[in-house]
Amino acid sequence: MARDRLPVRSLREEDLAAVVRIDRKLTGFDRSAYYAAKFREVLVESGIRVSLVAEEDGIVNGFIMARVDFGEFGQVETSAVIDTIGVHPAFGGSGIGHALLSQLLLNLSTLQVETVLVQLSQENFTLQRFLHARGFVQSQRLVLAREIR
Repeated sequence: MARDRLPVRSLREEDLAAVVRIDRKLTGFDRSAYYAAKFREVLVESGIRVSLVAEEDGIVNGFIMARVDFGEFGQVETSAVIDTIGVHPAFGGSGIGHALLSQLLLNLSTLQVETVLVQLSQENFTLQRFLHARGFVQSQRLVLAREIR
């Protein structure tokens, strides 16, 4: 399995700069405030830490951030939500994303998580293909949005 070949470990506070750097390469935007809040959520506010990074020779080259939920909308179901995943473009196609997702799923299975959810843009075909190839299918949930003016 990919997780056996590539070093994957739990996300740590000192990984923030590397995650922001990778995200900037992928999106072209500085989302450091978003990631600072996410890091605070997954490292301080969350009781269960499931976010991971992949590193080689001490350099973080990929990350996956997720959280565990214990039901919503009146349903009791242990599920996890993948908030974000990123692999430095120089390492695209090298198996890092697969290793991160594989390790995340293994960790979640030991927590007896039943379902993993992810919400993504309809235009993000690369991520859609990646997730579909790893067993993700369209869910029965419908995401609705409304602008506030």
